[in-house]
Amino acid sequence: MENNVESLEGRVALVTGASSGIGEAIALELGRRGADVCVNYHSGGERAQRVVRELEGMGRRAFAHAANVADAAEVAEMVEAVVDRLGRVDVCVNNAGVEKQQPFLETEESHWDLVLGVNLKGAFLCAQATARRMVRQGSGGRIVNVSSVHEDLPFPGYTPYACSKGGMRMLTRNAALELAPHGITVVGVGPGAVATPINRATLEDPEKKAALEQQIPLGRIGSPEEVARLVAYLASDAAAYVTATTYFVDGGLMQQATGL
Repeated sequence: MENNVESLEGRVALVTGASSGIGEAIALELGRRGADVCVNYHSGGERAQRVVRELEGMGRRAFAHAANVADAAEVAEMVEAVVDRLGRVDVCVNNAGVEKQQPFLETEESHWDLVLGVNLKGAFLCAQATARRMVRQGSGGRIVNVSSVHEDLPFPGYTPYACSKGGMRMLTRNAALELAPHGITVVGVGPGAVATPINRATLEDPEKKAALEQQIPLGRIGSPEEVARLVAYLASDAAAYVTATTYFVDGGLMQQATGL
């Protein structure tokens, strides 16, 4: 893989929310392409350790680190742990996220704070902390924010979630412009309907699943691995000229929904 511009050999990546779902798939795909990985999690330590074991089975250096990404002190400690154990940080994937249905008129302040804290503040804190390290290293870097089609597409019943992803859209663009002089790219990835534990209730209901698939031009639900492959590309030298934008992995859902 040494001559492959999509190789991540010698790179060190931090992936938040990496103990299951899309985050797990991303951590494993980065490992397959040669990266050493810090597997961040907030709960589910045994699942995180399982991901670490899989990465180690590929010959990669890896470790799990529990941290609340909405807590600046815990984020700073996590980034220091990555540098102490793996030597540097080249890639930050902000994947940690919370999604819970609650009608607008019933949305509680605590729910708003939780979702915005993890999804948006967490992405900001991790991007900032890793970018500071990347600047000191002097060799550029990659920040990939895992957003959602709902950074553009309204999502009734999920106002805090949609607002957090809309904020992530502008976080990606603003950070990209400020970090460009340092050779650091910042890109968003917006999954549509993807088969993950968070969507289990819908996917296990035949009627709901069929209704969802009818909205998707490709007619099927995506897989975490399909999202992970795009993230791995964006983390590589192959995407060195890509920044300040969002790539949707949605089977055409955005175009079907908006008519754009």
